[in-house]
Amino acid sequence: MTNGDSGDTTALDDPVGESLRGRHADLGRRAGRAATYLPEVATFSAVPADADAADWADLARLLGRDAFADMFSCPATPPPDWEPVFVLEGRQMIWPAGRRPDEAHAATATDVVELGEADVPEMLDLAARTRPGPFWPRTRDLGTYFGVRDGGSLVAMAGERLRPPGWTEISAVCTAPEARGRGHAIRLVTALVTRILAQGRRPFLHVADANTEAIALYERLGFTSRKQVTFRGFRTP
Repeated sequence: MTNGDSGDTTALDDPVGESLRGRHADLGRRAGRAATYLPEVATFSAVPADADAADWADLARLLGRDAFADMFSCPATPPPDWEPVFVLEGRQMIWPAGRRPDEAHAATATDVVELGEADVPEMLDLAARTRPGPFWPRTRDLGTYFGVRDGGSLVAMAGERLRPPGWTEISAVCTAPEARGRGHAIRLVTALVTRILAQGRRPFLHVADANTEAIALYERLGFTSRKQVTFRGFRTP
C-alpha cells in the first residue's frame, strides 16, 4: 500500500527532496544531503530541514557561483551570504483519501489530449503567456501533461510535477486569456486526478495564497488545504 493510499502525508513535508531521492533521481544531481534538478527540467533544490553549513556548501557546488536556488517550501535557513531573491506565501492542497472525481466533470473531458515532445514549443509559449509557474524545455519530462486545443492551437494545459512516495503533484495549470471561462482547467485537472488515482497514488498541488480564484476552483473540485507554505528563492554566493 502506498503512502497516498494510507493517508500518510509525511513525504509532502519535503516534496522536492523526496522526488529527487526517488522517482526523479535521474532528472537531478546530488551531493551529500543536497539535491537539485537538472537546469532544463526545473530550478528546484532541496536540503534537509536541519541543514548545516556542509549541506549548503554542497548545494552551492552543485549550482555554481551566483546561481539561482529555488528552495520551494524548504524551511531551512541558508547562510547569510545567500542573497534572497523572492518570498511567496502559498498553500499545499491535497486530494482526500477515498474521494472519487466528479463524474460530470470527467464526462466532459473528451477534448483533453496527452502532450508529447513535439508539443514542447507550444507548451513553453503558453507558459510564457500565462505564467503558471516555472516551466522549462524539459519540464515535461517530470510526468504526463494534458492539453486542450482550439483550432489546432494549444489553449490550455496541466501536468504532473513533483513525485514524492505515494503522491503526484498537479502543476502548470493554465489557460490562454482568449480561451478562459470554458471549463478547460476543470477538465484538465479532473483528467489528471483520474489518472493519478488509477495509479494508486494521490494528487496534491501548490498554489499562491493570492490566487484566490484558483484556490476556489481546486476546492470546488474536491481538494482541501493541508498546510500553509512559504516559497523562497536565493542566489548563491
